[in-house]
Amino acid sequence: VTTSAAAAGKGGSQIYLEENEQLPLEEMLKSVVVSSANDCACALAEHVAGSEAAFVQMMNERAQELGMVNTHFVNCTGLDAGEHLTTARDIAIMSRELLGHEKIKEYTTIWMDTVRDGQFGLSNTNKLVRFYDGTTGLKTGYTSSAGYCLSASAERGGMELIAVVMHCKTSPDRFESAKALLNYGFAN
Repeated sequence: VTTSAAAAGKGGSQIYLEENEQLPLEEMLKSVVVSSANDCACALAEHVAGSEAAFVQMMNERAQELGMVNTHFVNCTGLDAGEHLTTARDIAIMSRELLGHEKIKEYTTIWMDTVRDGQFGLSNTNKLVRFYDGTTGLKTGYTSSAGYCLSASAERGGMELIAVVMHCKTSPDRFESAKALLNYGFAN
């Protein structure tokens, strides 16, 4: 996947791609899932659909197909934008669909890894991967408008659960809130 100027210029979490830098698709995907790399998300969107705007249109169409009726995407990164909206329920719907693809767990359960032939380290933003028994993923998020968010998934005894928390005040709050929801689900 070749990095455009737009992808290289994305803000937020990133692996600091340079314009015209090329990385294997697998490394780009791993960087998005493990470390929330917005530059890689944009490069992948452009690679798949030709432009971020075209990819966002695909995202919105798929969201509607899944029944995510309170979601409207404006960008591929989740960074704050005026009409970029979703709900915990819709994130749970999207998470359930994503977990239907077993390969995703190869990425979402990575604690630490590297890209660029070992030159750039990745650390999972989802600390439950290391500290919560049975964690299968899934994804953290943070913006000043949304606060600290997490879609957490875990499996125990053949039962897989998804807990979605949004607008937490701190990163530890999101992990504690998600653990409380998962613990309740597994206990009941």
